Formats: sequence, C-alpha cells, structure tokens
Amino acid sequence: MKVTVVGAGAVGASCAEYIAIKDFASEVVLVDIKEGFAEGKAMDLMQTSSLNGFDTQITGVTNDYSKTANSDVAVITSGIARKPGMTREELLGINAGIVKSVVASLLQHSPNAIIIVVSNPMDTMAYLVHQSTNIPKNRIIGMGGALDSARFKYRLAEALGCPTSDVEGMVIGGHSDKGMVPLIEKASRNSVNVSEFLDADRMSQIVEDTKVGGATLTGLLGTSAWYAPGAAVSELVKAIALDSKKMFPCSALLAGEYGLSDLSIGVPCILGKNGIEQIVEVSLSEAEKAKMAESAQGVKATNALLNA
Repeated sequence: MKVTVVGAGAVGASCAEYIAIKDFASEVVLVDIKEGFAEGKAMDLMQTSSLNGFDTQITGVTNDYSKTANSDVAVITSGIARKPGMTREELLGINAGIVKSVVASLLQHSPNAIIIVVSNPMDTMAYLVHQSTNIPKNRIIGMGGALDSARFKYRLAEALGCPTSDVEGMVIGGHSDKGMVPLIEKASRNSVNVSEFLDADRMSQIVEDTKVGGATLTGLLGTSAWYAPGAAVSELVKAIALDSKKMFPCSALLAGEYGLSDLSIGVPCILGKNGIEQIVEVSLSEAEKAKMAESAQGVKATNALLNA
C-alpha cells in the first residue's frame, strides 16, 4: 500500500511515523510546501527504521505531487495550526483554500485514492472535499471522531483508575469543543457500564474534559497536539490497508442516517478496503439525540461560511 501524507509538520510527521512503525504500508510519501522540509523529516524517520524495525519506505517531496501518483490513501493534514484562544472555526477561511487545492493536486495523480481529512475545522473540510470533487462519498473520511474517542477513553480510564485497554467508549458528533457528543451512557469497563463505578458528577466531568481535550492541549503546548492525532490517523489507514472492517467514529457524509442529511459529521463507521463500508446507526437516548441534533446545527452553520 502507498500512502501520501500532505503536510510534514508535527501532525503529518507523526502520521508517517506511526504508519511506518506499524509496518503495514510499503511506501509513505510526505509532501510539504516548505523547501526541503518533507525531505528532512523523511530522512530523519528513515534513520529510525533499523531501530524501530520497519521496512516501510518514507520519502519526502517539496510540492511535487507527481511523486504521490497511485497512492491508495491520501491524508490531508495541511493548513495552519490552531493557536491558543483560536477556535477551529476561525481556521476556516485559510484552510478551505489550502484543502481544496491539495485535493485537486492529489486526485490528478491518484484518482482512486481514499482521502482522510485531518485539517480543521475537520467536519467542514471533509464536507468541502465532498462538495468540490466527484469521488464516491465512501472514499472521503474525516478523522476527528477516532481522536476524540481516544481522548474520551483516556479520561474514562483516568477516572476509573484502570488501564485504557479495559475501557470502551465512543464520541460522535462534530469535532469541536461544543459539538462533540461523548456517549457516556454507553461507556463501559469490560462490558460493565461505567455508571456502576462512577457517580453522575464524575461522569459529567469526564464528558466536559473530553470536549475540551484539544483546547486543553493547545493551551499547554502553545499549538495543536500531534501524537494522538497521528496515531488516530494511522489506525484508520491500517483498517483500510488490512480490510479489517473495524469500527471507528468518523466524519461521514450523511443522507438520512441519524435523521441528518447534507453534512459530514462524526458517526460510527465500518472501515475496509473501500473506505467507509457502512455507517452504523446506534440507538441513542433522547438526550443523546438532542445533543447530536445541536451538534449538527453547529456543523451546518460552519459549512454555510464556505459560501459566505
């Protein structure tokens, strides 16, 4: 499998690193607009291959999309990073132009690629790719829900005082501080609902801590996080590469599912060699339905700014 990662910054480089370390791809191409930057990152990563035991070939190129030809999966991380105090929505104007240009360049050389969108505001950027291309909707995936769910499970394990491998939990809805919907009512520890271990106040705190997970890290780091986003992307790419039919919450274009249409938003998806192979409609409580509807309105309001 050949994977292209556009944007060789912290998130893009982490994507490339985790994909290589998991050793399921034959080739990863890093692309960046800064002269020599992707080449340097690729060389640095390749010098870890004997230490980390991977055979994936990583190459870097400066804005030369011909080198990405025949990619099976293309990951778009390019765009400006969120700064402290900046919302994902404020990134819209700049990143929309970048993403649209990148997608056109990618598809020129890899018309059958599956596109994974990481750039923020992610749901709207994924929707933009749907609106500006003619490729099937199953081949356009927004990454956010996989990352948000990882952060949710981290907070659950923290509160439960247990390993994260004991915990199951999922976040749906928009990939934003106000829009995400952590499904706390369904979260469990080894199939036992977390309400058996935690009181209502602690569960509410987990939800709130999850929703501001990205902003918390931005405040601490002075920029967006990169390890967890890179790892989340690598798991989506791996599911596609291995045709594993694994379920992740991803931003997918809806056409009636969850009572929603004409927007890309986080929902449980089965991933395989064709990208999104199924959207799973889980039963939601009335409270969860209301939060999902509110989240969808927020995403649509941001989408509307594309044509403003």
